[in-house]
Amino acid sequence: MSAPESKSEADPTTALDGTQTNDTALLSPAMAARLRSLAPARVGLRRSGISIATGELLDFQLAHARARDAVHAALQAASLTAALRQSLTGLKFDVIPLHSAAKDRQAYLQSPDLGRKLDEASRQRLQEARTQPFDLSIVLADGLSALAVERHATPLLAELLPALLQSSPELRLAPICIVEQGRVAVADEVAHALPAALAIVLIGERPGLSSPDSLGAYITWQPQPGITTDAERNCISNIRAEGLSYPQAAARLLHYIREARARRLTGVALKDPDPALESRSELQSASQKDIVR
Repeated sequence: MSAPESKSEADPTTALDGTQTNDTALLSPAMAARLRSLAPARVGLRRSGISIATGELLDFQLAHARARDAVHAALQAASLTAALRQSLTGLKFDVIPLHSAAKDRQAYLQSPDLGRKLDEASRQRLQEARTQPFDLSIVLADGLSALAVERHATPLLAELLPALLQSSPELRLAPICIVEQGRVAVADEVAHALPAALAIVLIGERPGLSSPDSLGAYITWQPQPGITTDAERNCISNIRAEGLSYPQAAARLLHYIREARARRLTGVALKDPDPALESRSELQSASQKDIVR
């Protein structure tokens, strides 16, 4: 009995449409280039024999290293505070540095619940800042990518806050809180302690192999620590240069803020804005920037 023949690159393979073809022809170079232009996915990788080419392997290893570094990197809270003050000149706001109950990154990664609570020193700082009820609390948290917060939170707020305070001059903005080793729900405790009716947390999302710096925004009406569920939040994700632009993200946030205050709710009952809203906002922002130039 003869041994089975090994499969070679020239062996016929069944394509998605049922036709027989060679595996090297399953995705043409033109189609691979077209797909790569639409998304940063790894498609149509170059091959060497039955393995991917060395360059493709090295690119994958680099992307993996960047994702790991993003997860373990420490948030530079002092630099972030300085960037906020420099970019948001003309706006009156305080910045409060806080820390979750996770004492270090290892505790944060191994015990997620610790990242959802503040440590005692942070609770005390919020008590001292509790001067009046606020309409909106903004929290910046490192999440799973401090890089995302450091890169994108400041330019996003520079796009959002002037428009928000111009459209709602009566809005009482709480001090901006920067939480190290924080997760999404830590904003619930911040807003509850201040107190603030609406909480927004800008947080680093879990890195992917093509997005180590993706920023997420979560909006919650009247959050209750340990009680509020994810179904009661609205989420805007993939805020970065290669994803959702700052004007688009700011337009969505403005929509959610207005609707949450008017309807006194967030979550599954609050729908996404009309996509045309983002287009108009982006065009208006570009026009304003041209005028400034």
